[in-house]
Amino acid sequence: MPDSYSAALTIDIGAIVANYRLLAGRTAPAVCGAAVKADCYGLGAAMIAPHLRRAGCSHFFVATVDEGMALRPLLPGAKIYLMNGLPPGSERDVAGNELIPILNSMGELERWKTANRGLGARPAGLQFDTGLNRLGLSHDDALHLIADPHRLDGLDLALIMSHLSCADDPEHPQNRAQLRRFREITDSLRLPPRLGNSLGGNARALRSLAASSSIFLGS
Repeated sequence: MPDSYSAALTIDIGAIVANYRLLAGRTAPAVCGAAVKADCYGLGAAMIAPHLRRAGCSHFFVATVDEGMALRPLLPGAKIYLMNGLPPGSERDVAGNELIPILNSMGELERWKTANRGLGARPAGLQFDTGLNRLGLSHDDALHLIADPHRLDGLDLALIMSHLSCADDPEHPQNRAQLRRFREITDSLRLPPRLGNSLGGNARALRSLAASSSIFLGS
């Protein structure tokens, strides 16, 4: 039982939903997704994600397979992306729970292609590291995929993404430099046609560069 000296954290779900609607309004007509990794940053993903779903959010980002599996029954029909990629041996769990792995390496890309041959075509995303130096395919990887587009054959690509490293500073030159690199990569890739998978739902892969702070940088 907390006493008068104990700290208490009050979570205002209405405020979280209002923040989502504000960001979704700023990004429109683009799609606005919600990052709910790490148990929604400690706020309780099982409690908050369904409220965001009812507010119109249909794209959710988690870090790990177990996070995605926990959310799947709470978010029927939503797209749930695995930011940390495709761990070895997780292919059946990912496919069986209709999760969308964000492929961060050439090894992950090849393993998902192999899994698709046995499990059927399932959507995936690609992340390119344009300057954050955390996750994603390298510049050399991007050049290999541009030079040999058949490396992407058999993939149903729902999303291509990167992440700005200095979005909190609107004047930082890295923001425009990363945008330029991202556009160069995505404009140069010859992507296979979407396979019509119900999880993908778009004729072309979505492109994402802006996390929360980046939304305030403008179009």
